[in-house]
Amino acid sequence: MIRSALFSVTAALALAAPAAAQDFAITNATVATGDGSAPVENATVVVQGGKVVAAGTGVAVPAGVQTIDGRGTWVTPGIFAAATTLGLWDVEAVDESNDSSARGSDFGAALDVAPALNPSSQHVSVARTGGATRASVYSQPTSSIFGGQGAVVDLGADPDMVTRPRAFQMIALGETGARIAGGSRTASFVELAAAMREAREVANGQRDPDDSQLTRQDAEALVAVLNGEQALYVVVDRAADIRQVLGLRSAYPKLRLVLVGAAEGWLAADAIAAAGVPVITDPLDDLPVSFEQLAATQSNVGRMVDAGVKVALGTLDGGTGNQPRNAAQFAGNLVALQKVPRASGLTWGEAFAAISSVPAEIAGFGGRLGVLKPGAMADVVMWDGDPLELSSAPVRVFIDGVEQPLSSHQTRLRDRYRDLDESDLPKAYDW
Repeated sequence: MIRSALFSVTAALALAAPAAAQDFAITNATVATGDGSAPVENATVVVQGGKVVAAGTGVAVPAGVQTIDGRGTWVTPGIFAAATTLGLWDVEAVDESNDSSARGSDFGAALDVAPALNPSSQHVSVARTGGATRASVYSQPTSSIFGGQGAVVDLGADPDMVTRPRAFQMIALGETGARIAGGSRTASFVELAAAMREAREVANGQRDPDDSQLTRQDAEALVAVLNGEQALYVVVDRAADIRQVLGLRSAYPKLRLVLVGAAEGWLAADAIAAAGVPVITDPLDDLPVSFEQLAATQSNVGRMVDAGVKVALGTLDGGTGNQPRNAAQFAGNLVALQKVPRASGLTWGEAFAAISSVPAEIAGFGGRLGVLKPGAMADVVMWDGDPLELSSAPVRVFIDGVEQPLSSHQTRLRDRYRDLDESDLPKAYDW
């Protein structure tokens, strides 16, 4: 197993300059391509020029390509965190280090997470050591029902983490949106309707942006949502609210909606599937912790998938929200749920797709991320066992074909204090 000490120098070099992609082949491994199919044993993955060239059985290794014996390991695409604040905070409770929301801002929709991202955050390193290679990073709605423009990022150990800036817009409806807008869902839907109308009038030249309740910057940012250039991630849980959101398409046909939360999504699964709207949801949400989650159940994901809904696993806080490395555990729970009488879970292939290819597709990278197929970006993870088992861990991680360090502040502390040798203590402990 590859250990963190091997990569300490690599990490420093990676932060100094981007590394070149490596050409390599992993042979004799159990390979899961991330597309929903079952894992295949004794398979090979070939990577050249930062792209996957081939994956499966009967694959020949091109001459001159480095071969890695994957015997006893599993090989998968990297985990894609569907919704996270990763890279926007260091210590969550310390406001000065937390850029995940802008409570006192005059702006909402115009906020852009990209300038605030910190690729050196230890949380990025921790996620990477857990097999996460990409993420959709959002800003939390606080002073406005609009949280701002999220970005798709990679979690590599280099200074440039933005894969696609201004990739989507985040908005909170339901109980959270109601609280922000003035205490009622009626207020949040009026605020949404007014914002959309003003943005459309600005786009059509029918309104001066300065003659608007929205700031000029917010109105201009929402034009991309109306035109379908940016997806609209809508935080909503109650089945009735979900149906209201789906109805927005009648007034704004170009909207690319994504439901986030959807704790009662199974009650509206047929309508969601008919609308072709994907969902990002918490697979372990099974308690009525609020009035909009009275029908929460762990079978939510399985029932929506059975109805034909495209579902990615992800939470807005805790769980996978700020700990994307937990995504594999969440997916594994859904596989185990199949064994519970009258419950609805996922197959192994479906579960892994829900943390790899499905969130990549929702983010606009279908076929290019979250899968091991010809032409896909070479985000490749080698595991020492089944990645959906808690006892398994990544042993090698590649992003765009570049091998990444598997070290973080956590692993360095572990290595320092794993024995009682006082010579390992920092100099500050000298008396």
